[in-house]
Amino acid sequence: MTALIEIHSLKKHFRLPGGWLSGQTKHVYAVDGVDLTIASGETFGLVGESGCGKTTLGRMILRLIEPTSGSILFDGKDITAVGRQNMKPIRREMQIVFQNPLSSLSPRMKVEQIVAEPLLTHKVLARDEIRPRVIELLKQVGLGEQHLDRFPHEISGGQCQRVAAARALALNPKLIVLDEPTSALDVSVQAQIINLLDDLKKSFGLTYLFISHDLNVVQHISDRIGVMYLGKLVEVGSAEEIYNQPLHPYTQALFGAIPMPVVGEQRELKVLEGNVPSPVNPPSGCRFHTRCPIAQKKCQETEPVLREVRSGTSSSLSTGHLVACHLVE
Repeated sequence: MTALIEIHSLKKHFRLPGGWLSGQTKHVYAVDGVDLTIASGETFGLVGESGCGKTTLGRMILRLIEPTSGSILFDGKDITAVGRQNMKPIRREMQIVFQNPLSSLSPRMKVEQIVAEPLLTHKVLARDEIRPRVIELLKQVGLGEQHLDRFPHEISGGQCQRVAAARALALNPKLIVLDEPTSALDVSVQAQIINLLDDLKKSFGLTYLFISHDLNVVQHISDRIGVMYLGKLVEVGSAEEIYNQPLHPYTQALFGAIPMPVVGEQRELKVLEGNVPSPVNPPSGCRFHTRCPIAQKKCQETEPVLREVRSGTSSSLSTGHLVACHLVE
């Protein structure tokens, strides 16, 4: 497989207001040096606690947030070097489905207008071709012509998310960032949306960056999984490896908290103590050492590098199982 996304040393530091009296400028280190490759046709799951930088990373890939430093290669082209005016044709190739379907759809626009908007903005079809294309897109996501004249508040949350998916598909993109696409939905509706996304990926050859807190969903839909903690990737590997044999202490705690689906089966429960440190003043060395049960002195002094500890066995671009931990052996 070829690489669709290549990220090198990507950082985003948000400057905090104030501080002029003390003469010190403070920053939130939301994403602080991420290297990542996503293969074409792959579903890459991104997990971690709230505030770890998952959404910021996803939006930087789309250039909805400008990076502080680093590079993002999309289909071989460094899009961090592209001006905003020249990003428009590239944006046709990348789309996003947001967390809350109701807040991401305009309450003043009907479903037909919402799905047709990207087609009109990018002028890819003649006016008389747009309505048939919208109907086709709605059918592909399990909706029909009866939904064309409805406003978002007149349909269910699951149907709103289907409309959002249809809008994302309108321009035949290569990449779709799915930012918590099921967290605002009921469990039964979540399953429908996950199955829909899986079917759409196979039908259109899509590449997904799937951001979620739901570890079971991520494990089910992803080819590979990346685990973020306080702005950094601490582990990357195949979904099977991360779920069954996590190596980083943080990953072990995350996936150890998942209830077992089979009655009688048990998993060692590892409860994390303490709170996540502030991204304004992250710890030195390994950022997880303040909560890690096996931390040693070198963990406090030296930052671990994300390195390969198991060779990849698949035909994808995966370089194997990567872990940022001094004590992984």
